[in-house]
Amino acid sequence: MVAHQARTDYISAMTTRYFEHDIFQQHITPPGHPERVDRLRALEEALSADPFAALDRAQAPRAPDEAVLLAHPERFLDKVRDAIPETGMVRIDNDTVASPKSLEAAMHAIGAAMAAVDGVFAGTFDNAFVAARPPGHHAEKETAMGFCLFNTAAIAARHAQKAHGAERVAIIDWDVHHGNGTQDIFWDDATVLYCSTHQMPLYPGTGARDETGEHGTIVNAPLSPGAAGEAFREAFRSRVLDSIDEFGPDLIIVSAGFDAHIRDPLANINLVEEDFDWATGRLIEAAGRHADNRLVSLLEGGYDLQGLAASAAMHINRLMRG
Repeated sequence: MVAHQARTDYISAMTTRYFEHDIFQQHITPPGHPERVDRLRALEEALSADPFAALDRAQAPRAPDEAVLLAHPERFLDKVRDAIPETGMVRIDNDTVASPKSLEAAMHAIGAAMAAVDGVFAGTFDNAFVAARPPGHHAEKETAMGFCLFNTAAIAARHAQKAHGAERVAIIDWDVHHGNGTQDIFWDDATVLYCSTHQMPLYPGTGARDETGEHGTIVNAPLSPGAAGEAFREAFRSRVLDSIDEFGPDLIIVSAGFDAHIRDPLANINLVEEDFDWATGRLIEAAGRHADNRLVSLLEGGYDLQGLAASAAMHINRLMRG
Protein backbone atom coordinates (compact mmCIF):
# COMPACT_ATOMS: atom_id res chain seq x y z
CA MET A 1 0.00 0.00 0.00
CA VAL A 2 1.11 3.60 -0.44
CA ALA A 3 2.77 5.18 2.54
CA HIS A 4 0.65 7.47 4.68
CA GLN A 5 1.68 11.08 4.25
CA ALA A 6 1.88 13.63 7.03
CA ARG A 7 -1.00 16.08 7.20
CA THR A 8 -0.31 19.59 8.39
CA ASP A 9 -3.85 20.91 7.97
CA TYR A 10 -5.78 18.34 9.99
CA ILE A 11 -8.78 19.48 12.01
CA SER A 12 -11.33 17.48 13.95
CA ALA A 13 -13.92 17.55 11.16
CA MET A 14 -13.24 16.20 7.71
CA THR A 15 -11.90 18.66 5.15
CA THR A 16 -13.96 18.46 1.96
CA ARG A 17 -13.38 20.12 -1.40
CA TYR A 18 -16.28 20.70 -3.78
CA PHE A 19 -15.44 20.96 -7.48
CA GLU A 20 -17.74 22.92 -9.77
CA HIS A 21 -17.62 24.80 -13.08
CA ASP A 22 -20.04 26.69 -15.30
CA ILE A 23 -19.05 24.46 -18.24
CA PHE A 24 -21.11 21.64 -16.74
CA GLN A 25 -24.25 23.67 -17.41
CA GLN A 26 -23.25 24.09 -21.06
CA HIS A 27 -23.63 20.37 -21.80
CA ILE A 28 -27.08 20.70 -23.36
CA THR A 29 -29.64 17.92 -23.74
CA PRO A 30 -33.07 18.01 -25.44
CA PRO A 31 -36.20 19.20 -23.61
CA GLY A 32 -37.56 16.40 -21.47
CA HIS A 33 -34.22 14.60 -21.23
CA PRO A 34 -33.69 13.41 -17.64
CA GLU A 35 -29.96 14.29 -17.57
CA ARG A 36 -30.43 18.06 -17.73
CA VAL A 37 -28.88 21.32 -16.59
CA ASP A 38 -31.51 21.75 -13.86
CA ARG A 39 -29.90 18.90 -11.89
CA LEU A 40 -26.90 21.04 -10.98
CA ARG A 41 -29.04 24.11 -10.41
CA ALA A 42 -31.14 22.20 -7.89
CA LEU A 43 -28.02 20.99 -6.09
CA GLU A 44 -26.57 24.49 -6.01
CA GLU A 45 -29.75 25.81 -4.40
CA ALA A 46 -29.58 23.11 -1.73
CA LEU A 47 -25.96 24.03 -1.01
CA SER A 48 -26.91 27.65 -0.32
CA ALA A 49 -28.09 26.58 3.15
CA ASP A 50 -26.09 27.54 6.24
CA PRO A 51 -24.36 24.17 6.82
CA PHE A 52 -22.50 24.62 3.53
CA ALA A 53 -21.20 28.14 4.11
CA ALA A 54 -17.79 26.70 5.01
CA LEU A 55 -17.65 24.31 2.06
CA ASP A 56 -14.30 24.62 0.29
CA ARG A 57 -15.22 25.28 -3.34
CA ALA A 58 -12.85 25.05 -6.29
CA GLN A 59 -13.14 25.42 -10.04
CA ALA A 60 -12.82 22.16 -11.92
CA PRO A 61 -9.67 22.20 -14.05
CA ARG A 62 -9.66 20.85 -17.58
CA ALA A 63 -7.85 17.57 -18.06
CA PRO A 64 -5.60 17.17 -21.08
CA ASP A 65 -7.17 15.07 -23.79
CA GLU A 66 -4.63 12.29 -23.21
CA ALA A 67 -6.08 11.70 -19.73
CA VAL A 68 -8.93 9.86 -21.44
CA LEU A 69 -6.36 7.27 -22.54
CA LEU A 70 -5.95 6.10 -18.95
CA ALA A 71 -9.17 4.11 -19.40
CA HIS A 72 -10.08 4.30 -23.11
CA PRO A 73 -8.18 3.65 -26.36
CA GLU A 74 -7.19 6.60 -28.54
CA ARG A 75 -9.53 5.54 -31.33
CA PHE A 76 -12.47 5.94 -28.93
CA LEU A 77 -11.33 9.43 -27.91
CA ASP A 78 -11.13 10.33 -31.58
CA LYS A 79 -14.60 8.91 -32.19
CA VAL A 80 -16.16 11.01 -29.44
CA ARG A 81 -14.22 14.10 -30.45
CA ASP A 82 -15.40 13.72 -34.04
CA ALA A 83 -19.02 13.33 -32.93
CA ILE A 84 -19.20 16.71 -31.18
CA PRO A 85 -21.31 19.08 -33.31
CA GLU A 86 -20.45 22.70 -34.06
CA THR A 87 -24.09 23.66 -33.47
CA GLY A 88 -27.23 21.95 -32.21
CA MET A 89 -27.21 18.45 -30.78
CA VAL A 90 -26.37 14.95 -32.00
CA ARG A 91 -27.33 11.59 -30.56
CA ILE A 92 -24.49 9.24 -29.75
CA ASP A 93 -27.15 6.61 -29.07
CA ASN A 94 -30.82 6.70 -28.14
CA ASP A 95 -30.04 8.07 -24.66
CA THR A 96 -26.73 9.88 -25.02
CA VAL A 97 -26.59 13.38 -26.49
CA ALA A 98 -23.70 15.66 -27.37
CA SER A 99 -23.79 19.41 -27.92
CA PRO A 100 -20.97 21.84 -28.82
CA LYS A 101 -19.63 22.12 -25.25
CA SER A 102 -20.11 18.47 -24.25
CA LEU A 103 -16.50 17.46 -24.81
CA GLU A 104 -15.28 20.42 -22.76
CA ALA A 105 -17.69 19.53 -19.96
CA ALA A 106 -16.48 15.93 -19.96
CA MET A 107 -12.84 17.01 -19.90
CA HIS A 108 -13.45 19.34 -16.96
CA ALA A 109 -15.25 16.49 -15.16
CA ILE A 110 -12.17 14.33 -15.67
CA GLY A 111 -9.89 17.18 -14.62
CA ALA A 112 -11.86 17.70 -11.42
CA ALA A 113 -11.75 13.99 -10.58
CA MET A 114 -7.99 13.92 -11.14
CA ALA A 115 -7.50 17.07 -9.05
CA ALA A 116 -9.59 15.51 -6.30
CA VAL A 117 -7.35 12.44 -6.35
CA ASP A 118 -4.26 14.65 -6.25
CA GLY A 119 -5.65 16.58 -3.29
CA VAL A 120 -6.49 13.60 -1.12
CA PHE A 121 -3.08 12.03 -1.74
CA ALA A 122 -1.30 15.32 -0.99
CA GLY A 123 -3.30 15.67 2.23
CA THR A 124 -4.71 19.04 1.13
CA PHE A 125 -8.19 17.75 2.02
CA ASP A 126 -9.60 14.44 3.23
CA ASN A 127 -12.30 13.96 0.65
CA ALA A 128 -13.93 15.65 -2.31
CA PHE A 129 -17.17 15.84 -4.25
CA VAL A 130 -17.21 16.54 -7.98
CA ALA A 131 -20.48 18.13 -9.11
CA ALA A 132 -20.06 17.45 -12.82
CA ARG A 133 -22.01 16.34 -15.83
CA PRO A 134 -22.17 14.40 -18.08
CA PRO A 135 -21.93 11.36 -15.78
CA GLY A 136 -19.56 8.52 -16.59
CA HIS A 137 -20.19 5.04 -15.19
CA HIS A 138 -21.96 3.60 -18.25
CA ALA A 139 -19.10 4.47 -20.61
CA GLU A 140 -17.33 1.24 -21.56
CA LYS A 141 -13.82 1.00 -23.00
CA GLU A 142 -15.04 1.83 -26.50
CA THR A 143 -18.72 2.70 -26.10
CA ALA A 144 -20.37 5.93 -24.98
CA MET A 145 -23.85 5.18 -23.65
CA GLY A 146 -26.37 5.82 -20.90
CA PHE A 147 -25.84 9.64 -20.87
CA CYS A 148 -22.06 9.04 -20.47
CA LEU A 149 -19.17 9.92 -22.80
CA PHE A 150 -16.07 8.89 -20.81
CA ASN A 151 -15.75 6.88 -17.61
CA THR A 152 -14.61 9.51 -15.13
CA ALA A 153 -14.37 7.14 -12.15
CA ALA A 154 -12.19 4.71 -14.09
CA ILE A 155 -9.87 7.48 -15.26
CA ALA A 156 -9.59 8.77 -11.68
CA ALA A 157 -8.67 5.30 -10.43
CA ARG A 158 -5.99 4.89 -13.09
CA HIS A 159 -4.65 8.36 -12.29
CA ALA A 160 -4.32 7.42 -8.62
CA GLN A 161 -2.30 4.38 -9.62
CA LYS A 162 -0.11 6.12 -12.19
CA ALA A 163 0.52 9.43 -10.41
CA HIS A 164 0.42 8.39 -6.74
CA GLY A 165 1.46 4.76 -6.64
CA ALA A 166 -1.88 3.49 -5.35
CA GLU A 167 -1.71 -0.29 -5.42
CA ARG A 168 -5.42 -0.88 -4.87
CA VAL A 169 -8.40 1.38 -5.60
CA ALA A 170 -12.02 0.64 -4.69
CA ILE A 171 -14.87 2.11 -6.74
CA ILE A 172 -18.21 1.97 -4.92
CA ASP A 173 -21.25 2.61 -7.11
CA TRP A 174 -24.68 3.12 -5.54
CA ASP A 175 -26.35 4.56 -8.64
CA VAL A 176 -29.62 2.71 -9.24
CA HIS A 177 -28.34 1.63 -12.66
CA HIS A 178 -25.46 -0.80 -12.84
CA GLY A 179 -22.15 0.71 -13.91
CA ASN A 180 -21.55 -1.58 -16.85
CA GLY A 181 -18.79 0.66 -18.12
CA THR A 182 -16.73 0.52 -14.94
CA GLN A 183 -17.24 -3.24 -14.78
CA ASP A 184 -16.13 -3.58 -18.40
CA ILE A 185 -12.96 -1.56 -17.89
CA PHE A 186 -11.85 -3.41 -14.74
CA TRP A 187 -13.20 -6.90 -15.47
CA ASP A 188 -9.74 -8.47 -15.66
CA ASP A 189 -7.93 -6.12 -13.25
CA ALA A 190 -6.97 -7.41 -9.80
CA THR A 191 -5.90 -3.94 -8.60
CA VAL A 192 -9.33 -2.27 -8.74
CA LEU A 193 -12.34 -3.40 -6.72
CA TYR A 194 -15.71 -2.48 -8.23
CA CYS A 195 -18.77 -2.84 -5.99
CA SER A 196 -22.27 -1.91 -7.16
CA THR A 197 -25.71 -1.81 -5.61
CA HIS A 198 -28.39 -1.35 -8.26
CA GLN A 199 -31.89 -2.33 -9.28
CA MET A 200 -32.19 -5.48 -11.35
CA PRO A 201 -33.79 -5.96 -13.80
CA LEU A 202 -33.16 -2.46 -15.16
CA TYR A 203 -31.01 -0.69 -17.73
CA PRO A 204 -28.35 -1.62 -18.83
CA GLY A 205 -29.12 -5.26 -18.00
CA THR A 206 -25.76 -6.14 -16.44
CA GLY A 207 -24.78 -6.57 -12.81
CA ALA A 208 -25.85 -10.07 -11.75
CA ARG A 209 -24.28 -11.50 -8.61
CA ASP A 210 -22.36 -14.09 -10.61
CA GLU A 211 -20.56 -11.40 -12.63
CA THR A 212 -17.38 -11.38 -10.55
CA GLY A 213 -14.57 -10.60 -13.00
CA GLU A 214 -11.39 -12.54 -13.71
CA HIS A 215 -10.04 -12.01 -10.19
CA GLY A 216 -13.18 -11.81 -8.05
CA THR A 217 -12.84 -8.04 -7.78
CA ILE A 218 -16.26 -7.32 -9.30
CA VAL A 219 -18.90 -7.39 -6.56
CA ASN A 220 -22.51 -6.89 -7.60
CA ALA A 221 -25.35 -6.55 -5.12
CA PRO A 222 -28.55 -6.32 -7.20
CA LEU A 223 -31.74 -5.14 -5.50
CA SER A 224 -35.25 -6.17 -6.49
CA PRO A 225 -37.72 -3.51 -7.68
CA GLY A 226 -39.45 -2.02 -4.67
CA ALA A 227 -36.53 -2.59 -2.30
CA ALA A 228 -36.09 0.07 0.36
CA GLY A 229 -33.51 1.15 2.90
CA GLU A 230 -33.34 -2.05 4.92
CA ALA A 231 -32.50 -4.19 1.87
CA PHE A 232 -30.02 -1.63 0.59
CA ARG A 233 -28.21 -1.39 3.92
CA GLU A 234 -28.01 -5.16 4.30
CA ALA A 235 -26.56 -5.51 0.79
CA PHE A 236 -24.14 -2.70 1.51
CA ARG A 237 -22.96 -4.27 4.76
CA SER A 238 -22.64 -7.84 3.55
CA ARG A 239 -21.41 -7.31 0.00
CA VAL A 240 -19.78 -3.89 -0.25
CA LEU A 241 -18.27 -3.15 3.17
CA ASP A 242 -16.98 -6.67 3.70
CA SER A 243 -15.35 -6.57 0.25
CA ILE A 244 -13.67 -3.26 1.01
CA ASP A 245 -12.24 -4.60 4.25
CA GLU A 246 -10.92 -7.70 2.52
CA PHE A 247 -9.44 -5.68 -0.36
CA GLY A 248 -7.80 -2.90 1.70
CA PRO A 249 -7.82 -0.03 -0.81
CA ASP A 250 -5.49 2.97 -0.82
CA LEU A 251 -8.34 5.15 -2.16
CA ILE A 252 -12.13 4.91 -2.29
CA ILE A 253 -13.94 6.45 -5.26
CA VAL A 254 -17.74 6.76 -5.08
CA SER A 255 -19.92 6.73 -8.18
CA ALA A 256 -22.58 8.70 -6.35
CA GLY A 257 -25.85 8.43 -8.20
CA PHE A 258 -28.97 9.43 -6.31
CA ASP A 259 -31.56 7.83 -8.59
CA ALA A 260 -32.29 5.05 -6.09
CA HIS A 261 -34.30 7.71 -4.25
CA ILE A 262 -37.99 6.93 -3.84
CA ARG A 263 -38.96 9.99 -5.91
CA ASP A 264 -36.81 9.16 -8.94
CA PRO A 265 -38.76 8.55 -12.16
CA LEU A 266 -36.32 6.14 -13.85
CA ALA A 267 -36.33 3.29 -11.35
CA ASN A 268 -38.21 1.66 -8.49
CA ILE A 269 -35.91 1.57 -5.47
CA ASN A 270 -37.27 3.37 -2.42
CA LEU A 271 -34.31 4.95 -0.67
CA VAL A 272 -34.53 8.22 1.25
CA GLU A 273 -31.88 10.82 2.03
CA GLU A 274 -30.93 9.15 5.31
CA ASP A 275 -29.92 5.98 3.44
CA PHE A 276 -27.32 7.89 1.43
CA ASP A 277 -26.14 9.60 4.62
CA TRP A 278 -25.73 6.20 6.28
CA ALA A 279 -23.81 4.74 3.32
CA THR A 280 -21.57 7.80 3.18
CA GLY A 281 -20.74 7.38 6.85
CA ARG A 282 -19.81 3.75 6.37
CA LEU A 283 -17.50 4.60 3.46
CA ILE A 284 -15.84 7.38 5.46
CA GLU A 285 -15.17 4.82 8.19
CA ALA A 286 -13.75 2.38 5.63
CA ALA A 287 -11.55 5.11 4.15
CA GLY A 288 -10.31 5.83 7.66
CA ARG A 289 -9.43 2.18 8.24
CA HIS A 290 -7.68 1.57 4.96
CA ALA A 291 -6.96 4.74 2.98
CA ASP A 292 -5.90 7.50 5.38
CA ASN A 293 -9.39 9.02 4.88
CA ARG A 294 -8.90 9.36 1.11
CA LEU A 295 -12.32 9.39 -0.56
CA VAL A 296 -13.40 11.01 -3.85
CA SER A 297 -17.09 11.17 -4.76
CA LEU A 298 -18.33 11.79 -8.30
CA LEU A 299 -21.90 12.73 -9.20
CA GLU A 300 -23.55 10.16 -11.44
CA GLY A 301 -27.36 9.87 -11.77
CA GLY A 302 -30.35 11.30 -9.95
CA TYR A 303 -33.22 12.68 -12.01
CA ASP A 304 -35.86 13.90 -9.59
CA LEU A 305 -34.63 17.36 -8.71
CA GLN A 306 -35.90 17.35 -5.14
CA GLY A 307 -34.64 13.84 -4.40
CA LEU A 308 -31.27 14.54 -6.01
CA ALA A 309 -30.70 17.86 -4.26
CA ALA A 310 -31.70 16.65 -0.80
CA SER A 311 -29.75 13.40 -1.06
CA ALA A 312 -26.58 14.91 -2.53
CA ALA A 313 -26.66 17.71 0.04
CA MET A 314 -26.88 15.18 2.86
CA HIS A 315 -24.05 13.18 1.28
CA ILE A 316 -21.83 16.27 1.05
CA ASN A 317 -22.72 17.35 4.58
CA ARG A 318 -21.67 13.92 5.88
CA LEU A 319 -18.39 14.19 3.94
CA MET A 320 -17.79 17.50 5.70
CA ARG A 321 -18.67 16.16 9.16
CA GLY A 322 -17.00 12.78 8.88
